[in-house]
Amino acid sequence: MNTATPAAAKPAGRKEWIALCILCLPLMVVSMDVSVLFFAAPAIAADLLPTATEQLWIFDIYGFILAGLLLTMGAVGDRIGRRRLLMIGSVGFALSSLFAAYAQSAETLIVARGILGIAGSTLMPSTLALVRTMFQDPAQRTKAMSIWGAVMAGGVTVGPIIGGLLLDSFSWGSVFLINIPAMALLLIIAPFLLPESRSTAKVKVDLFSSILALAAILPMTYGVKTLAEEGWAILPAALLAAGLLIGVLFVRRQLIISNPLLDIRALMERRTGGSILVNFIATFTLMASSLINTQFLQSVLGYSPFVASLWSVAPSVVVGAAAPIAGKLSQIYGRPRVMAGGFLLSAVGFGVLTQVRLEGFSPLTVLLVGASLVAAGIVTVMTLVTDYVIGVAPADRAGAVGGLIETSNELGGAFGIALLGCVLAAIYRHAVTPFLPSGLTPDAARAAGQTIAGASAAALHLPADAAAQVMKVSREAFITAMHATCLISGVILLLATAVTLVMLRDQKKAVHTAA
Repeated sequence: MNTATPAAAKPAGRKEWIALCILCLPLMVVSMDVSVLFFAAPAIAADLLPTATEQLWIFDIYGFILAGLLLTMGAVGDRIGRRRLLMIGSVGFALSSLFAAYAQSAETLIVARGILGIAGSTLMPSTLALVRTMFQDPAQRTKAMSIWGAVMAGGVTVGPIIGGLLLDSFSWGSVFLINIPAMALLLIIAPFLLPESRSTAKVKVDLFSSILALAAILPMTYGVKTLAEEGWAILPAALLAAGLLIGVLFVRRQLIISNPLLDIRALMERRTGGSILVNFIATFTLMASSLINTQFLQSVLGYSPFVASLWSVAPSVVVGAAAPIAGKLSQIYGRPRVMAGGFLLSAVGFGVLTQVRLEGFSPLTVLLVGASLVAAGIVTVMTLVTDYVIGVAPADRAGAVGGLIETSNELGGAFGIALLGCVLAAIYRHAVTPFLPSGLTPDAARAAGQTIAGASAAALHLPADAAAQVMKVSREAFITAMHATCLISGVILLLATAVTLVMLRDQKKAVHTAA
């Protein structure tokens, strides 16, 4: 626990607040990168013809690589300097964005997104650690963290609008090219305004632990996805088992080495570990909800990327008020109760989404109400978790702790897309295949049977009657899959409510003491 008193903390001045604005630039770009890609899915499906599994990998390989390296990069930043690592990562992010923009196949785009994840892993913990070191005064730090969280949420919100504008006029590669000028601007300004900071203690980076983390995450993900998509097979089952075994070796190594990448013993403390767990669950369900909603707006309701992006940001009116209200309520009722209330609110939102129908009451209205409730509840949880964990982190380990929070964010989001995305794809495929019209070419039948984006792309090359039939059955199948996925998500959030109340009880006193 940070034992520094508010009287001993040096207040931040104008330079620190301007520097915070600069730090928000990479944060905005990295958070935009996920939501922008959602609206590019139909264009990518039409151009690169990915399978359902490849489409999921395009979305979440970035998050898995990012999550696997965040702890390592947080420790690297503590050692070599957070500003230096931020600038190195900015160069890598710009170059990998260029690579992704001109990918000529689904496989190449997956590789490019993986490299983008490596570069992105240097940016997130660096920004969070620099905020922690620049703002020593607890009240100022809380305000800075609120801005940090708002920018991250804002990136997810603004991303669809920018993506919609770009996709209406340019190819899908433009959603990656937009990253390059932002990174160039950061490289020019950062040396003049951002302070350099590093740990005063000697920080060792265990690269072997980082390799073990990636070696556990990737085969487990591949195994789960392939088994969900194609049924039982020896290779994915073996890879799943191998990933689990490597995961056990990773945990064992963290317990025996003197410089663990992940402090397992700290996570065993009920409140710290519980905070990271609820943060994981929050992002797990939030990213899956975003994936479902963007596909519904474009492929089911048939909106253009720009129009769909405008409707997708409508819930931000509710979400924008969630964070400050959550902060005030937590001072009265304590963080655990407010977090639990956030999970309950999101569960209700998923319940509303199960009522979306093509016929009857406006499906768009139901979708927006449900999405607003889901997002407001999840943002409530994530805001309180971040403020608590960073507030009690020692300054010398700010990068590593920032990496831990972002690891739970990215890993939760990536697993949410992967696992709930697999549920969505599997139920869609089961629901659509028996009702596709006969006489389709093998390629058209394969595309329509994999994803609704594939069905939309295939319909463009079919006769009018066949195209109408394909779109009708694919929309009905997607809604069936959407309802089932939302129901599962709602049940997960109800369980998370109980977990929050049990694991984080009596946290209000601890938080106030830390502040």
